Amino acid sequence: MDTSAQLRLEVAHTVVYVHDVEKMITFYSEVLGFEVADRGPIGPNEIVFLSQIANHHHQLALITGRPDTDNSNSVHHTAYRSAGTLDDLKALLATLEAHPEVTAIMPLTHGNAWSIYFEDPEHNGVEVFIDTPWHVQQPQAKPLDLTKSNDDIVATTQAAFADEPEFGDLAAFYDRRGEHLAERFRS
Repeated sequence: MDTSAQLRLEVAHTVVYVHDVEKMITFYSEVLGFEVADRGPIGPNEIVFLSQIANHHHQLALITGRPDTDNSNSVHHTAYRSAGTLDDLKALLATLEAHPEVTAIMPLTHGNAWSIYFEDPEHNGVEVFIDTPWHVQQPQAKPLDLTKSNDDIVATTQAAFADEPEFGDLAAFYDRRGEHLAERFRS
């Protein structure tokens, strides 16, 4: 039996090489609300652990020693799910737009999520998203206009994706996935 198929995994953290660790700590703390949980030397470099969840020592770690000044190219982006609201997402967009070192800001909807994609001050890709009430077969991406009212965003999203494959209630989709995974890990 392949034991790796029986391991239940969840993404716990991302480690990102950085040039200016203090600037990046400030960005992730002030803009996205992370706190430094620990920091210290790791060989010739320093590693800083950040989190905003009590039972996660770190969700993100920043390690010095990024070898060049080019954009990051090994990871497309790191995504963070929020239990927040559309109003919270709108406030984040305003914060990102006001930050002089945030680039490539792109609000999108995937039908199952309302997202803001952007590049942090060292051009690492980041996504912050909240779930919509629906599941939609992926990949999907359409522009998201966060200047609209929340009711308009909900109605526009539903209308844009209602005819897509597997469009339906997100909670029901998660229930089906949960049943499938429970059966898989019972085997």
